[in-house]
Amino acid sequence: MAEQDLGWSWFDAAAATAGDDADLQLCRACARCFAGGDGEQVIAHLARTLERRLPPQASDAELRHLEGQRCAIARLLAMIERGRA
Repeated sequence: MAEQDLGWSWFDAAAATAGDDADLQLCRACARCFAGGDGEQVIAHLARTLERRLPPQASDAELRHLEGQRCAIARLLAMIERGRA
């Protein structure tokens, strides 16, 4: 089957592998940056944000802000984990 007969499926495979090396290098850099006692202390401090809860009367802006923090920290933790693997 020719590549043109695959429809859009070729795009998914190409996108999945694009930038893997650069992404892995960045993940390894994050793992190195947060390795050791100081890095683990910073990660422990940031990870407390994941456990933070807002009261029912919290505004939409407060909820969005906290969720943005959680997303950024979760992304950083995932990159560190991938860089360590």
